[in-house]
Amino acid sequence: MRLNPIVKKDVRVQSRSMRICWGVFAYELILALVFFLAMMIIQEENRYSTSNIYSSMVMLYPILAVTQLMILGVVVPVRTASSISGERERQTFDIMMTTGMTPFSIVWGKIMTAIAQSMLFVVASMPTMALSFIIGGMSWAYLFWFLAIALLVSFFSASIGILCSSLCKKSISAVIMSYGFYIVFFFGTFLPYILYAIIYSSMTYSGMATSQAFDNFGEDMCLFLLMNPIVYLVEFFVQVMTGESIMDSVSYMSASGTAQTGSLLSHVATGSRWMIVSTILFVAVSFFFLWLAAKRINPIKGRVKTVQPPQQMQWQQQMPPQQQMQWQQMPPQQQGQNSQEQK
Repeated sequence: MRLNPIVKKDVRVQSRSMRICWGVFAYELILALVFFLAMMIIQEENRYSTSNIYSSMVMLYPILAVTQLMILGVVVPVRTASSISGERERQTFDIMMTTGMTPFSIVWGKIMTAIAQSMLFVVASMPTMALSFIIGGMSWAYLFWFLAIALLVSFFSASIGILCSSLCKKSISAVIMSYGFYIVFFFGTFLPYILYAIIYSSMTYSGMATSQAFDNFGEDMCLFLLMNPIVYLVEFFVQVMTGESIMDSVSYMSASGTAQTGSLLSHVATGSRWMIVSTILFVAVSFFFLWLAAKRINPIKGRVKTVQPPQQMQWQQQMPPQQQMQWQQMPPQQQGQNSQEQK
C-alpha cells in the first residue's frame, strides 16, 4: 500500500522538530492537572460519606475523556485550517498542484496528517486514562470505544478545518470560519426545536388545540440533534456509565409532554440506533466537506469551451436570427454537417 506523499512528508518533518514534543508535554500536563483536580473533588465529597470512594472513581473516565475531546476539538481545526491557506501564504500552493496528485488526495493527505498527530496525543494519554479503569473498575472495552470517538471527533473537526482552509486565502480567516461552523453545529441544531417550542407555547397560551401531526412534527425537529456533537457525547457517556439511553425518552421532550409513536423520532431514538445514525451522519458530512474542499482547490473547473473555426463563425453570423438560434441548439456533430452542406 502506497503511503500518501503529503502524509509521509508532514509526519517526517514534524517528528524531527521539538514542536511535537512540547505539544505532547502540554497535552499531558493539562490532562494531569485535570486528573488531580478531579481526585481532590472526589476525595472531598466522600470525606464524610460511608460509601466506598472507589465507586466514585468511575467519574474519572468521562472527566478525562471530555477534557481530551475538548482539546482535540479546539486544536485540530486550527491545524487543518492553515493547511491549504498556509500553502497559499507561502506561495507553494501552485507548485503542489503541479504534482501528479489529485485534489482529493491532497486534501486527504492533509486530513490524515492532522488525524495522525491528534491520535498521537490520545495514545500518549493512555497511561493516565488507564488509571480510571484500574481504580474505578470499568471494563477495558470502554477504552477502545473512547479511541473510536476520539478518531471520529478528529476526523469531523479536520474536515471542517480543511473546508474553511480551501475557502479562505488567509489562515486566520479560515480558523475563525471553522469556529463559526462549530457554532452552527453546537447551537444551530437546537434552533428548530426551540422555534417549535415557542410556537407551541403561544398556541397553548391562546387556547388553541394542537393536532397529533403537529406534535409529531415537533418531535421530528429533535432529529436535527443527530448532528449536534454535545448531544452525541452526552448520549455516549450516559450509555457507558448507566447502560441507559437518554434518547429513549426523547419523545417526552416534546412541548406537548406526551410520546408520539407515529413520529420518525420514535423509530430512531430507540436503544443504540441514535448513536449509529448520528455516527453515520457525522462521517457522511465529513466526507462531503472533503469533497467540497477538493472541488474548491481543483484548478480545472467547468467545461472546456470549444473554439469554432473562423469560416464557421462567419457563416453563422450571416444566418437569420431565428435560424441562428436553431443552429445553436443542434449537437456539435450536426452543426459541422450542416456547415459542410452549406459550403
